[in-house]
Amino acid sequence: MTERPPQRIPNRQLAALIAEAGFSNAGLARRVDQLGLEHGLDLRYDKTSVTRWLRGQQPRGTTPALIAEVFTRRLGRRLSAQDLGLDACAPVYAGLEFAATPQEAVDIVSGLWRKDSGSQAELRKIAFTPAGLVVPSRDWLIGRPDDKVARGEPPTPPPGAVPVRVVGRTAGPGARPPLPRQRQTDRCQRGPGHRVTGGDIAALRSVGELFRSLDQTYGGGHARQALVRYLEHEGEPMLRGTYGEATGRRLFAAIADLTRLAGWTSYDIAAHGLAQRYFVQALRLAQAAGDRPYGSYVLVTMSRQAVYLGHGREAVQLARVAQQGMGGGAPPALQSLLHAVEARGHAVMGEVRACTASLARAERALETARPGDEVPYWARFFDEAQLADEFGHCHRDLQQYRAAAQHAERSLQLRGKAYARSRLFCRVVLATARLGLGELEQACALGAEAAQQAAEMRSARATDYVRDFERRLEPYRDAAAVRGYRDRVAALG
Repeated sequence: MTERPPQRIPNRQLAALIAEAGFSNAGLARRVDQLGLEHGLDLRYDKTSVTRWLRGQQPRGTTPALIAEVFTRRLGRRLSAQDLGLDACAPVYAGLEFAATPQEAVDIVSGLWRKDSGSQAELRKIAFTPAGLVVPSRDWLIGRPDDKVARGEPPTPPPGAVPVRVVGRTAGPGARPPLPRQRQTDRCQRGPGHRVTGGDIAALRSVGELFRSLDQTYGGGHARQALVRYLEHEGEPMLRGTYGEATGRRLFAAIADLTRLAGWTSYDIAAHGLAQRYFVQALRLAQAAGDRPYGSYVLVTMSRQAVYLGHGREAVQLARVAQQGMGGGAPPALQSLLHAVEARGHAVMGEVRACTASLARAERALETARPGDEVPYWARFFDEAQLADEFGHCHRDLQQYRAAAQHAERSLQLRGKAYARSRLFCRVVLATARLGLGELEQACALGAEAAQQAAEMRSARATDYVRDFERRLEPYRDAAAVRGYRDRVAALG
């Protein structure tokens, strides 16, 4: 006797939420399709699809998260797939949301840290989604500042009140003995009720400087996981602690910086979808901090990733959103950076005139900088050496090799050795320019130096720069200089 398939249970949770939101079945399907398009997905659901979901069929892949996001936007409160009676899916969509509130942002980013810390391989497979750049950048540009970020501030005690601290039960039968002093201290410091201090924020800033140095010198793969674990075990308890408005803004700013750095190191190891999610969340945390300039810097970072992946149009749009968001009040160095990053996007698309105009604006802005100007710590890297580097990359992409060589050489002369990976990139740009000018031996010598440096780093980008140069060598593979280059690289293993 053939067994009947188990009957599906109607999804009453989803039905109730559809009624609350005022959706028709066709209207819900249309909104899910539209949200999918924002993230590069061609879903094509219709009213029949929604009817099947209501009858108990479980949508696959990222759809449960997309449906939950549709209801979140409509009803103004965060809903998960489980709240809709749907199965949770792999975290393909999670992390691209631009949270409605600071505490919602804390929930999203802390979940991302935990998933990354516990299952790095799964998250590294997530693809970069160009369409996923639209909503966060738009929401940052037009969104209102957060009125309040303070959390858990206790009421002011009346005059003469004596503070009382209770740890466990202290009286009666079976009373628990007090914790040892050290354990009490640890529990207070790491628990969700911990009061965040200026020292905590100074520590976060110091950690950022440490990991920035490690990343620039040894590559993003060297200590990325340690940074993510630090955010999970130290950053999240602080965000869920107790703080007033001023301290809270500074806390969100420091965590935004570390989250952007987690994205930057993920980008450097080619975990591009994961990096994109970190950048989106860093952008939201910067908004909670009330730090408009840093938000523009996060958009610059996102634009750089888009350039690297060949999405020139999106790179230009992100740079322009950053410019609009800052207006005319940005320090000259930051203005120069914003124009230079836009130029990189134009160069990827081969737009010579637009690229040249952006580079000219970048150069003029940097010329107006003065030694006494206040520059944010995160923008201090942008100087004459970095601008020359941007010029070199643009001219290389436009196949203007003589100009590319001149600017790359200048950047290498000015750039300090602490910026090891940036110097490697610039050396490959110079090698490519020399190759384009027919100077094969010089090109191969420069390329071999870069390959030696790349072998000592944990950086997928460094490796990709070298491989791109090697692809350009293919037409000359029988030349003695190229054979010598390949022998030197082969010896590196």
